[in-house]
Amino acid sequence: MNNCFIILAAGQSKRFKSIKFKQYAIYKNKPIFEHSLDKIIQSKLFKHLILVTNKKISLKKKYSNKIKIIKGGKERSDSSLKALKFVKKYNIKNILIHDAARPNFSINLVERILLNLKKNKAVIPYINSTDAIKYNVKNSIYNLNKKKTFLTQTPQGFKFTDLYKLAKANKIKIDDESALFAQKNIKIKFINGDKNNYKITYLNDLKDNRSYYGIGFDVHRLVKGRSLYLGGIKIKSSLGTLGHSDGDPVLHAITDAILGACRKGDIGQKFSDKNKKFKNIRSTILLGKVIKEIKEHNYFINNLDINIITQTPKISTYKKKIIKSISDICEIPLNKINIKGKTTEKLGLIGKEKAIACEVISSVARYD
Repeated sequence: MNNCFIILAAGQSKRFKSIKFKQYAIYKNKPIFEHSLDKIIQSKLFKHLILVTNKKISLKKKYSNKIKIIKGGKERSDSSLKALKFVKKYNIKNILIHDAARPNFSINLVERILLNLKKNKAVIPYINSTDAIKYNVKNSIYNLNKKKTFLTQTPQGFKFTDLYKLAKANKIKIDDESALFAQKNIKIKFINGDKNNYKITYLNDLKDNRSYYGIGFDVHRLVKGRSLYLGGIKIKSSLGTLGHSDGDPVLHAITDAILGACRKGDIGQKFSDKNKKFKNIRSTILLGKVIKEIKEHNYFINNLDINIITQTPKISTYKKKIIKSISDICEIPLNKINIKGKTTEKLGLIGKEKAIACEVISSVARYD
């Protein structure tokens, strides 16, 4: 199916009141607009993906061959029309237009829009209004019947030919593309939207709903004949950690700290040392599975504070590489990770270079 998805990220964010346009602000550990890109790419429902921006941006390599970027116009309708003119050459059948400021839409919603486009020219998701709505006319206050009012969302779906014709002929400012169909009394199919698909408008909308904290600790004996992994990085050493998996105490402690913060048990419950399939498995794989699980439950890492306790090797030598490794596994920015190398002043097993330990405190947020 020759479907196209357009993401509008060219707004001026006047109500956001920040030095940064809201579509580029960080939300759940990445710029707001990237949430829409990732979802649509993963859905594999669209042949063409267009990002309309208000400035020149550099995208990550993973997007390079999958997205076309065009510069938007002064108004939303200008940006939309520029995008429609750009994709006209692709002979699009169905087109969905989405506000980048709505990062929490679901793929299920997208699928339902496409399904309804088989028999309709315009498909608009909505949710019912639960608040009392009033309007002011010359200082007189009037009530609207909330049973007859509703809130529309994006993405909105259209037959490309019909939308293009209406957008090209339009001469007035519009709030969204459905208005073009309403002006001409063309039937619009309304479907149930997502309650979590709210629009980020103000800076306060980015604040975490709740934060939780977890503590992780792990220690492994150092022995000959084993490799030494710390934070997913192989360390040059004559001694390695003894363990059922690769024995990476840093990733094990991180895993436990995150599981604790999210109240999801511990590493032993998830990956038992009695299970042969985890024998010598890389801890990067185990932590990756946990990261995927917590994201599915709407948890996102705020920060990790890590103490690596060892007499040798010196952590300062490997700190940058370890931080980069953890950043990649946990899918969080580098500045959310702090590592400190500690010794035990040659006391105990660690001080005698017979063991290595790690303790971690994690903070996670949950978005509803």
